[in-house]
Amino acid sequence: MPRLFRALSKLPLGLLQAAGGWLGLLVYLASPTYRRRLRENLAQAGYAPDRLALAAAREAGRMAAELPFVLFREGSRSAAARVRVVGLECVEQTRREGRGMLFVTPHLGCFEVAAQVAATWGPLTVLYRPPRKRWLDALVQARARGQLRITPATVAGMRPLLRALRAGESVGLLPDQAPGAGEGVWAPFFGRPAYTMTLPARLVSLTQARIVLAYGERLPRGRGYVLHLSPLDAVLPDDPVAAAARINSAMEDLIRVCPAQYLWGYNRYKTPGGAPPAPTLEATS
Repeated sequence: MPRLFRALSKLPLGLLQAAGGWLGLLVYLASPTYRRRLRENLAQAGYAPDRLALAAAREAGRMAAELPFVLFREGSRSAAARVRVVGLECVEQTRREGRGMLFVTPHLGCFEVAAQVAATWGPLTVLYRPPRKRWLDALVQARARGQLRITPATVAGMRPLLRALRAGESVGLLPDQAPGAGEGVWAPFFGRPAYTMTLPARLVSLTQARIVLAYGERLPRGRGYVLHLSPLDAVLPDDPVAAAARINSAMEDLIRVCPAQYLWGYNRYKTPGGAPPAPTLEATS
């Protein structure tokens, strides 16, 4: 599979994304489970599925199809070289202060290219879940290049995150990914309780790092990306549920700017094995 990805990476970005758009539509039409979940999540967020579902399915396909280009192109021909950055001043200010940066981004747009760009400003450590299939591990390892480091989402894997932030470096997280049992709390996400990681608030509490909101907007017809950055300067509450709700609210704000490029088909409201059952909405508000 890595050989196939390397071969595909030689194709133009626009061609890969165009093919991915058709692939996304095919998956949407062929999978009733995926289609139902995507539409339910859109409706939960207040969107009319009939208007946005097909666009979201196409963008999900483009996200998958652009991976060979994003992971295997390097140098001046890389995806990172096609990114325009908006809001870089918050990064520059944080670096002048000598503080660590915690980049948080939802599954929105091209989050892989966002990490690659952030790693050009200094060392960046990101979490990953070791894949069950061996051939996928080579693709995961392809993320690590230059100053971009990866660490497994285990107890031992958390130590590099703390060391990086305390050294004034950066860490990247996808806080809308459902954590394992004991690693999260139930907090509202688009008006429904979602099991949400508490890691961002814990890292900030232990290191005084600054949270920087980020997402990589995918431009049409292979024209590249725009990386949007903004600081989350509000102090997170000490209560873990309130802190998780604050992070979720920030993710909602980013998603609403570019809703078609969010992965609405992700099973965000699942209950991890061993986690307590979801509370009523009143209990999480």
